[in-house]
Amino acid sequence: MANKRTRAIDKSEFELIISTIQQGFTTNTGQRIRPNQRVAAALCCEANLGLRIGDIVKLKLSDIIYESGRYHLDIVEEKTKKKRTFTVPHEIYTYLQSYALENGIKPKNRLFNINVRAIQSHLKLTADYLGLEDISTHSFRKFFANSIYLQDYNVELVRELLQHSSVAVTQHYLSVDTKQVEQALQKHIVLPV
Repeated sequence: MANKRTRAIDKSEFELIISTIQQGFTTNTGQRIRPNQRVAAALCCEANLGLRIGDIVKLKLSDIIYESGRYHLDIVEEKTKKKRTFTVPHEIYTYLQSYALENGIKPKNRLFNINVRAIQSHLKLTADYLGLEDISTHSFRKFFANSIYLQDYNVELVRELLQHSSVAVTQHYLSVDTKQVEQALQKHIVLPV
């Protein structure tokens, strides 16, 4: 999976993957894959916060602090060792809080007591079952990047959110198709009056 080019998923693929993981399935070899709320929730968290899966699996509910009218998360990213402080939307905090309550997870314990490789393995089985190619856990971070980018086409904003060192790195994440380029051009017509 490491040598394969990982692509961003779109919203419909996100929904399909998550619902399939939540419901479970049987592979074409007859292997029964049980529903897995933990993997689904971890991937949802990655898709909504833009963190790498390695940082997601270490997340605790107590890491999210309510202060000055907002929830925020202060972490040091595992890969880059950069400090990252950002707002966690109320809906995401509520989702994680409900997940913790339903699964008896105490605030100071890890939300997802699972390793990265186990999540990757489960996702690979799911993607293969669904016939989706070039999907990895990083597809969910790229989904986050693309979703933010398509709101206002601000590459610098996405770069900052992902903590990339340059816009060039961020541009590799963004998969803009011809239709989106055409729509952006149509919205940007400026003529003298």
